[in-house]
Amino acid sequence: MFKRILIANRGEIAVRVIRACREMGIQTVAVYSEIDRHALHVDLADHAICIGPAKARDSYLNIENIISATVLAGAEAIHPGFGFLAENSRFAEMCRECNIAFIGPDPEVIDMMGNKSKARQIMVQAEVPVIPGIDGLLEDFKHAQRAADIIGYPVMLKASAGGGGKGIRIVRSPDDLKKAYDTAKSEAKAAFNDDSMYMEKYLEEPRHIEFQILADSYGNVIHLGERDCSIQRRNQKVIEEAPSMLLTEELRQKMGDTAVRAAKTVGYQNAGTVEFLVDKAGNFYFMEMNTRIQVEHGVTELVTGIDLVQEQIKIAAGEKLSYTQEDIKLHGHAIECRINAENPSLNFRPSPGKVNVMLWPGGNGVRLDSAIYNGYEIPPTYDSMIAKLLTYGRNREEALNKMNRALEEFVIEGIDNNIDFLFQILSHEKFIKGQFNITFIDKEFSYR
Repeated sequence: MFKRILIANRGEIAVRVIRACREMGIQTVAVYSEIDRHALHVDLADHAICIGPAKARDSYLNIENIISATVLAGAEAIHPGFGFLAENSRFAEMCRECNIAFIGPDPEVIDMMGNKSKARQIMVQAEVPVIPGIDGLLEDFKHAQRAADIIGYPVMLKASAGGGGKGIRIVRSPDDLKKAYDTAKSEAKAAFNDDSMYMEKYLEEPRHIEFQILADSYGNVIHLGERDCSIQRRNQKVIEEAPSMLLTEELRQKMGDTAVRAAKTVGYQNAGTVEFLVDKAGNFYFMEMNTRIQVEHGVTELVTGIDLVQEQIKIAAGEKLSYTQEDIKLHGHAIECRINAENPSLNFRPSPGKVNVMLWPGGNGVRLDSAIYNGYEIPPTYDSMIAKLLTYGRNREEALNKMNRALEEFVIEGIDNNIDFLFQILSHEKFIKGQFNITFIDKEFSYR
């Protein structure tokens, strides 16, 4: 087992990894930008090293500085968290070249699954159902026109190197294609430095269901059930829960088996997520595979009792999975709300600034993952998510009641936040009944 791990991230995920390491008796090294000098992960780690200025490209995306910090600190492994360099195959490759364990899959697998067009082709070969669309990338706008005519409107343009909802446009008619094509390519270029695009049929009002995967280096692959991530705004997840009300036991087994087959096909190792869209008829289609720990991993931990971050570390250290598929049982229900520093009434404008007063919710079945504290200055430089509030109950109704109670107790003053907006979603009749899909927020609320 590793003696010292560097966490190449910030915020609540860095704190989450530090806690997992501490419980395993592993020392931790935090890295931080100049603006994060007083961040919580810096205080909690055993060691901390500044890696550059505030801009992410000069610090948390600076591979050379992070590798140098790892060597300087004598760390044997790097946990990338999510975002930043977590799905960067070049970073994983440099770790391997420097004899540093990367707590994630091999760089070849990251590269393979990170390219959405390539991943689609691999899944077709593995007989995993995929959304109808083109094989390969769009060559130019004329190719996009021909492809849309063949597939049939509505279609979805997607950045091949995409993630986090960037570089995606829904096109409902030929008249809208040119503008959508140009803006999606421009957004993809800015976000990923790669403007290659592909096209799929747009499924009307599907559910977004993802399966958590664990795989070791000995060929053992299991899934830990599903998460329903259908409550989204601008393709960004807002609320997640496990298990999904949509799935029957038969469909859960079928989708889980498919997720395991997909992971085995690419020789996957470590934790990963296979994401599907499920249409109104109950047909499911592979969407993408995330080669990292997910933001919403906590709901799976609550219903399985398995610490996914610790499992990641064990797998990277060469240990065999300590669970078989038969060991995995889902108990109760878990819900997660993403707490963001933003103003929903002002088009969700980010709200950086000083946290003047903060009161955490608590009680049985309540978990809060965060890195903010009283007096903390939320920087304008990074993502606006500041906390993840999770609740667990014997069933969905109990978990939902606990979430409403926990949100009532949650006080954050000094910055705008989305707690009231989350209340509105949770109290909506269709949400309570489980009658929602990925268009729920757009259709039921005036927020955009």
